[in-house]
Amino acid sequence: QVQLVETGGGLVQSGGSLRLSCVASGLSISINDMNWYRQAPGKLRELVASSARETRGSSTNYADFVKGRFTITRDPFKNTVWLQMNSLKPEDTAVYYCNAHTHNTDYWGQGTQVTVSS
Repeated sequence: QVQLVETGGGLVQSGGSLRLSCVASGLSISINDMNWYRQAPGKLRELVASSARETRGSSTNYADFVKGRFTITRDPFKNTVWLQMNSLKPEDTAVYYCNAHTHNTDYWGQGTQVTVSS
C-alpha cells in the first residue's frame, strides 16, 4: 500500500519558519517528481514547489509567491522530500500536501496544516 506521510506543520508567527517533511513508502516503481501543493480555505489547490528527477540529480521549480522564501530538497534514495519555509506570511496559511508522481500515477499525502499568525 502506497503511503505519503507529511509532518512538520503547525502554528507560527509571521516572519517565522517551518520545515515540512514527506516520506513515501510502499512504492515498487521509481518516483519521477516529488512536489508540494497547498490549499487554503475556499481556494483551489496550487503547486508550491517541485523536484523533478533527472538523469543526474534533480531540478527544482517554485511558484512565484514563494520564490526566495521556500526551498525544496529531496533524497531520492529514501523517497523523502522536505520543504523549508522561511519568512512565512499569513497568506501562506493552508493545508500543505505532498505529491509523488510516477510515470502514470499521482499519489497524495493526507496534508499538514500550516497556520501563520499576523
